[in-house]
Amino acid sequence: MTESLVNKLKEEKEQVINWRRYFHQHPELSFQETKTAAYIAETLKGFGLEVITNVGGNGVLAYIRGDKAGPVIALRADFDALPIQEQNDVPYRSEVDGVMHACGHDGHASALLGVAKVLSSETHRLKGTIVLIFQHAEELIPGGAKSMIEAGALDGVEKVFGAHVSSDIPLGKVAIREGAVMAAADTFSIQIQGKGGHGAKPHTTVDSIALGSQIVNYLQQIVSRRVNPIDPAVVTVGVFQSGTAFNVIADTAKIEGTVRTYNPDTRIFIEGEIERIVEGLCHASHASYQYEYTRGYPALVNDEAETAKVREITKKHLGEDVPIIVAPILGGEDFAYYLKEKPGVFFHVGGRTDEEHTQFPHHHPRFDFDEDALHEIGKMFLAIVEEYVGFRD
Repeated sequence: MTESLVNKLKEEKEQVINWRRYFHQHPELSFQETKTAAYIAETLKGFGLEVITNVGGNGVLAYIRGDKAGPVIALRADFDALPIQEQNDVPYRSEVDGVMHACGHDGHASALLGVAKVLSSETHRLKGTIVLIFQHAEELIPGGAKSMIEAGALDGVEKVFGAHVSSDIPLGKVAIREGAVMAAADTFSIQIQGKGGHGAKPHTTVDSIALGSQIVNYLQQIVSRRVNPIDPAVVTVGVFQSGTAFNVIADTAKIEGTVRTYNPDTRIFIEGEIERIVEGLCHASHASYQYEYTRGYPALVNDEAETAKVREITKKHLGEDVPIIVAPILGGEDFAYYLKEKPGVFFHVGGRTDEEHTQFPHHHPRFDFDEDALHEIGKMFLAIVEEYVGFRD
């Protein structure tokens, strides 16, 4: 990376941290991020950039155009928060009850703003165009990526890149992996209709609790006995609700859960297998059911050639020992939609140190990260810009 870019990014380090803390103090839930989007848009306009708002909802696009035509790449950051009550005792603690940036999206948005400010002063040297995608609603299906793409976020874009800060990865490391990186994340809901009655007369009832228990047990056999052991998959039941009193056999039960897969064929198979189990057990028990399977984000799959290139870029600009390879994650991420449209790479930037406050997992009420990670995200994005688009001397 040119020394001028490095120096300009260093000059913005304190400002980037201030932006991050502002976002952290003023979090907004998915699809409700109107104030955050407005703040981002006004900040970008202050850099003299072309800005489009309300893209597919609360999304914001900004364009950094060089003096001459050339490659067009996109950099994406999300900015929605989570319905979590923050437990951190820090000066930038969330000021909104029950809402918190517990996944680092405040950091993503602020880091990309820092990149925008640096690049806005380099348009006379830039050999192409950078599209900045500030995306709403990553945390809540159907997400913001798909609607932003439908609204034109990737029009003319050749390659797309995204970053996620991680409390699982040490500060100073960047996890870059070819192929499947994050899983398809689906949900299912099963409503059982039995026949209620007195606890002393079970023979006159259809016990929805007993039936539901069998369904839960059988669902666990899908992964252990029906899916190829070398094909990662998860079926988790997170909700089982039934019953109102100790001496009443419940007539209804609700079962809800999530399915995580990498292989599209396995995803289809599990969706059908759940219903086959429910249908068979309900038929045997003289009960009826309703089954809903909701497809979430697809698996996030990095382009192999672009991943290899980004790994070499990371070695060149950040250090030989910076890039690492970690196991795929069974969490979901709607950046997957961008990668279905354009080749690109999604990478994880380390934010963990020996300090306790950086070691809590994502979506925890005490989640936080070392703010030096913001500078690392900025360096990654600028290195990608330099190698994919380039600057004139």
